[in-house]
Amino acid sequence: MGKDIELAILFADVVGSTRLYDIMGDVRARDMVAICIEVMRNATEQRQGTVIKTMGDEVMATFPSADAALNAAAQMQQQISTHAQLKIEGQPVAIRIGCHFGPVMLENRDVFGAAVHTANRMTSQAKAGQIITTAATVERLSPEWRAACRQIDIATLKGQGNEVALYEVLWQTEDVTSMVPGIATESRPARAMRLRLRCDDRELLVDERHSSITIGRAEDNDVVVKGNLISRLHARIEISRNKFVLIDQSTNGTFVQSADGEESFVRRDSLQIRGQGMIGLGRLPEQGSPQTIRFTCEEA
Repeated sequence: MGKDIELAILFADVVGSTRLYDIMGDVRARDMVAICIEVMRNATEQRQGTVIKTMGDEVMATFPSADAALNAAAQMQQQISTHAQLKIEGQPVAIRIGCHFGPVMLENRDVFGAAVHTANRMTSQAKAGQIITTAATVERLSPEWRAACRQIDIATLKGQGNEVALYEVLWQTEDVTSMVPGIATESRPARAMRLRLRCDDRELLVDERHSSITIGRAEDNDVVVKGNLISRLHARIEISRNKFVLIDQSTNGTFVQSADGEESFVRRDSLQIRGQGMIGLGRLPEQGSPQTIRFTCEEA
């Protein structure tokens, strides 16, 4: 007889494993994938999880809580991204991870149900180095982990038809301070920061008191910018643990240019904003344009 229970289901797989075999040959590539599997297995077992099965370059695991699943996911990403043996042409091997919390049926050391399929779909939505999860998972997280989650898109899941909000988990050590025991490092308390935004003749602040603003062409946004390449709700900027994150939700993406000329582009994804520079919605920012948003990170 099967047993019904709620669990966090996690899938993790090696990105581009076929390319590994092409470049490195069967023996070396197989050894490299085996190291990845071992790292993922150890992280699962160290974070209260159970490895249900391994399938080639993929691990499927369950956890009693959403926090335990993300603790393991962050450990997997960090250890694989820094592992001395996991380099190819000078670049680290990458994994992608999907996670979902929901009801499953346990039977013969395996798990079944729609929640398993949803977790697997989250993995297919993830890019190299990403952890992607669902709103149902985020709702069950501790406040610390919830603060590290950013909605980046809405997707229709194949075979289910319903739309699901996709959340990226910011797993890097500096973004998960004190959340993952054994991974995070102690740091001195940082001074409070604020982000000053200027668009045309208007100025806004993002800080701990005003922790989120919306940007787009619709009149109900905090920053209204008109243009045919600008979405109604184009992007959000939020502060979390003294860091500013731009979350693009647009069709044409967002360009960020730092004061030293470095350019970044983000579309349906998130990007940390540092220092000072300019933001362009749907196109590169131009000095003096009324559509350009200028930003400055400063101590409060």
